[in-house]
Amino acid sequence: MKSNQLAGKLKKYLSYVVQNNGSDLHMSVGSYPIIRVDGLLYRLDKEQIITKSGMEALSENILNDGQLKKLHTQFNVDFSVEIESEDRFRANMFYQKSNLSLALRFIPKKIKTLKELSIPECVYDFVKKSQGLLLVTGPTGHGKTTTLASLIEHINHNKQQHIITIEDPIEYLHKSDRCLIEQREVYRDAKSFQSALRACFREDVDVVLVGEMRDLDTISTAITAAETGHLILGTLHTNDSVQTVDRIIDVFPAYQQNQIRFQLANVLLGVASQRLLKQIGGGRIPAVEILIKNNAVENLIRQNQTHQIGVTIETSLEQGMVGINRSLAVLVKEGKVALEEAEPYATDISSFRMLLETL
Repeated sequence: MKSNQLAGKLKKYLSYVVQNNGSDLHMSVGSYPIIRVDGLLYRLDKEQIITKSGMEALSENILNDGQLKKLHTQFNVDFSVEIESEDRFRANMFYQKSNLSLALRFIPKKIKTLKELSIPECVYDFVKKSQGLLLVTGPTGHGKTTTLASLIEHINHNKQQHIITIEDPIEYLHKSDRCLIEQREVYRDAKSFQSALRACFREDVDVVLVGEMRDLDTISTAITAAETGHLILGTLHTNDSVQTVDRIIDVFPAYQQNQIRFQLANVLLGVASQRLLKQIGGGRIPAVEILIKNNAVENLIRQNQTHQIGVTIETSLEQGMVGINRSLAVLVKEGKVALEEAEPYATDISSFRMLLETL
């Protein structure tokens, strides 16, 4: 493909993703453009194969000087792209085998409610609190950002508060309603997640969304902010509630971990851990594990017995807690997800199959 053609075709490919309810577009030298729909990859083999010169010209077309410099020095760069329909995409351009590649994730204009996302609406109860830490976790590409955007919109329409989001890059665009919402993009509006989070202490903020809690400094500052009267919403790339609590504690040096257990036990509101599964009839639907901090969970964290949190979740159904195996079993039992689709996500196959028999 000629270098001056690819930039013009990029928006066509992105429009194709939107029109086909896709989630991602991949562009790699020597390959046809590829889109992901319902978790599966499809080659656009009626298009032209992407060339090295085409990708290099595309990088110069869609990146500003600062982004180009970062690409050439760090070999990858995050940014966002918007097309004429005002649909947005989160993008990452990177090198592989000395060639440029591009991955773009679709960010829909409409921010759906939890009900529309098939997320248990009890998750709204977390953001009724005035302070504390709520974590939405799961693998990359399983809807964490979308769930958080839904929670921010719920606060926006139901409370009168100051909300600041810290993202890399900004994904969903929020329009202030009853709340004042300000969105900061790391490396454009702030030097780092941690510096932006620290600045919130001086910005009269009520709610802070931390796009990703990546390191010790950011996690430490988030816990402090939750202790000092702020509602903090954040994400971690962990698979369940137990792993989430352990990850937060383990990121600290050994001599600090006992103190962090007590702080985390005090500020944690809960964890929602989600997986997106292929839905029968098309689309994807989440299975969600929900941990709500109660006295039992608080004591388990303090006493370094986090391995027992899973048992507490399973025995606290009446309080709104749901284990991932139960969530998966319900989806299968209701005919929304095929058994062979759900089984790979089960943390305990025996428990999962037993739940299927008893539901």
